[in-house]
Amino acid sequence: MDLTRELLRAHTKTQATKIADYVNDNPMRFKVLVDTFLKGPYRITQRASWPLNLCVERNPNLVKPHLKQLINFLQEPGIHNAVKRNTLRLLQFCPVPKTLHGTVASLCFQYLESRKEAVAVKAFAMTVLSTIIENEPDLQKELKIILEDQLPYASPGFTVRAHRVLKSLDKS
Repeated sequence: MDLTRELLRAHTKTQATKIADYVNDNPMRFKVLVDTFLKGPYRITQRASWPLNLCVERNPNLVKPHLKQLINFLQEPGIHNAVKRNTLRLLQFCPVPKTLHGTVASLCFQYLESRKEAVAVKAFAMTVLSTIIENEPDLQKELKIILEDQLPYASPGFTVRAHRVLKSLDKS
């Protein structure tokens, strides 16, 4: 399957699922999908993020060899919200190695504090941070302060996720 051609064909759930079904649990095909995602151009990267996410949701182990590359890609200037959203979303399904905790936490805090980030990006950043905090409890206070500070002005989507995260932080 020519992934680039398939990604350009349509940007639908059916197409994303078709590509994810093709990749299945094959590490070589997954690597091709990751490489396609990283290479771009912008439209291909945006469209590849959905099947990439579906693959990781189905089989989190597939992404382990590529996590550092994907996290480094998040640090590129001007990346599309869909890329941020789907990359953060896939981080919910796989453990972030301790060696990447600092980088990922820093990015997530940056997204949360930005007034320009989309609500979905912030919501996934909260969830990823709450997972990292299980191993890095020193970050808990900072996350609570940021979430509580934004709650009075937040959208309903942000508010629901923030309350859920704050509740889980209070339990730990």
